[in-house]
Amino acid sequence: MIQVSGQTAIENQRAAGPSPQTDWDPEVIAFCCNYCAFSAAALAGAKRMQYPAGVRIISIPCTGKLEMEHILEAFEKGADGVLVVGCLEGGCHYVEGNLRAKKRTDRIREVLDEIGLGSGRLKMVNLSDSMASLFVQQIQDIMGTIRVLGPNPLGQTEKKESAGRI
Repeated sequence: MIQVSGQTAIENQRAAGPSPQTDWDPEVIAFCCNYCAFSAAALAGAKRMQYPAGVRIISIPCTGKLEMEHILEAFEKGADGVLVVGCLEGGCHYVEGNLRAKKRTDRIREVLDEIGLGSGRLKMVNLSDSMASLFVQQIQDIMGTIRVLGPNPLGQTEKKESAGRI
């Protein structure tokens, strides 16, 4: 055991509070607008930028078409986090789609707090198609937040139920 100023390393870690979990890989669904966000993701891939493998990118026509049910279903099916990525505010190809998506994600964040999952599991960001490095940074940020929050408890239930069906 390592001694640090009269305390063991384990005692120091406990005093520091909860630490990020390292024994699991979070699963994050990234709903990306087909114009700006998906292009930023494609550019990140073309530049060979690295981000965690647990991210699943889903291209959608516009974040304004993303219904609350889609996001809630992602959590119900076991996603640890959801990232909604749309065009820059004022730059939406469908005029106000990303503004509608922002209102919806804000409401869902309230619901996630109400049901005990935590609003930190959902994040919305706005990017242009040339912001590949910021796209990767946003993914790394939500993955870090999810690691602190821990696995989605709904996902654990889903995995147990599907294991019982085999």
